[in-house]
Amino acid sequence: MADDDLLATLDALIGANQDRRGALLPLLHAIQAQFGYIPDAAVPRLAQALRQSRADIDGVISFYRDFRRTPPRAHTLRLCRAESCQAMGADTLAHLLDHALAADGPVACEPVYCLGACACSPALELDGRLHARVTPDRLLELLARLEQQP
Repeated sequence: MADDDLLATLDALIGANQDRRGALLPLLHAIQAQFGYIPDAAVPRLAQALRQSRADIDGVISFYRDFRRTPPRAHTLRLCRAESCQAMGADTLAHLLDHALAADGPVACEPVYCLGACACSPALELDGRLHARVTPDRLLELLARLEQQP
């Protein structure tokens, strides 16, 4: 999206919501829904429209883990790091992921505290789909499938 288009879209989103009480969170959600992340250009525009400092806006964005400051990658893998998954091999999976994934590759790896699949540990979520009782071999299969996708 061209810079002018991005700014026009930001201004439209902000203008439609800035007078709402507690507008910052709904605006951040709307901006991320539109762009897939919170562009840097949004921070000063939000600060001015909501009469808050840029530091306040940045603080809210960084506090909530679901807000992204960069465009999302093609795939998101969330590995459970809670006690049950740890006891059943999540450390081995994390180590494997550290070596198998490129830092700037198409898969973003995020640790999460619990996916609610403790009875089927270790568990991970790949693009919103839960995978349980994941072994290192199974993890490598999942990653290989991602590489085959266009």
